Amino acid sequence: MPKRTNWQIGREMEYPYEAPPPRRQVAYVFDTNKCIECQTCTVACKTCWTSGKGQEITFWNNVETKPYGGYPIGWDARLLEQTDRARWENGRLASRTIFEMAEKPNRPPLGHRPTVEDYSAPNLGEDDITGLVEKGEHFAGVHPMWMFYLARICNHCSNPACLAACPRKAIYKRDEDGIVLVDQERCRGYQECIRACPYKKVFYNMVSRISEKCIGCFPRVEKGQVALCVESCIGKIRLHGFLTTQGEPRADNPLDYIVKIRRLALPLYPQHGTGPNVYYIPPVHVPSGFLEQLFGPGVDRSKEMYRALRDDRQLMGALLLFGATNRIITRYEVQGEEAVGWADGGEEIARVPFTEPVHIREHYDRKHDVYRHNTT
Repeated sequence: MPKRTNWQIGREMEYPYEAPPPRRQVAYVFDTNKCIECQTCTVACKTCWTSGKGQEITFWNNVETKPYGGYPIGWDARLLEQTDRARWENGRLASRTIFEMAEKPNRPPLGHRPTVEDYSAPNLGEDDITGLVEKGEHFAGVHPMWMFYLARICNHCSNPACLAACPRKAIYKRDEDGIVLVDQERCRGYQECIRACPYKKVFYNMVSRISEKCIGCFPRVEKGQVALCVESCIGKIRLHGFLTTQGEPRADNPLDYIVKIRRLALPLYPQHGTGPNVYYIPPVHVPSGFLEQLFGPGVDRSKEMYRALRDDRQLMGALLLFGATNRIITRYEVQGEEAVGWADGGEEIARVPFTEPVHIREHYDRKHDVYRHNTT
């Protein structure tokens, strides 16, 4: 089986196809510390892309509560039970990926197919915390019980397991932006892609009898616009853009800077080897032991970096651009007390101050002869 270098696991790994990287790779950063699970992203995606017949259980975007939630049920735990325990040595994965654990050489990657019942509870475990709060307990600087929200979409992986498993070669990765798509004319609904995807972000339409998945809002991306889930996010937890694949990461690219240069945001289950391109800033209040299962090594370092953002203007500037525009920012710069973002053609599309301006209005408005009651 051919070898591919996977920077997320720090080594070469087996993957069934040899192919050059795309010209640039679509990517997302989600800040879990800011998510309020309002599900606005889920509704925006659902109403636009998956409101048709046979798509009733299809959620290309969902937000689940960890540690107990998951859609479909047990999507990650069931695969973890089949795989080797993730072992990391100085940032290098010492255990096997799902491609290296395939039953036989040149066979589809290790996986499992959810049952119909597994799709019956999109909000399973919602807001469930890790223990019971006893009478008289109070917050004393550390949360004794915890939970956090994990927003999930297709990762548009660098080494897609769905692509590797498809016997019809109906799944492909676009060269211009790395978005992974299903050719629905070639698909015959064998569902091997669903079995192989470790994130269970491919869905089977029982009416059309073909597989469907997140299309990365490519009609919007081709116009320079961010995905709908990103634009609709009330908490501004999302940044959508591109990672550099040709040459070294650029410090003026906010995605490159956050993900590859500073490594503040981490991939979800990197030990599977798919090279996911949705990156998460870990929640600072959750025990690192649990988070390391999800995001691999580097969790403690990310937490420390996040807590010290006030003194890190370049990184803070990149994070200020989350939700600042519905256009894709490909270059940014910190100018004095503002973070500025530009689109592909060099047009300025975002300018965000480090400190929001405050205007205190007088209690009595002489001009209109009225009293204001929304002042402090």
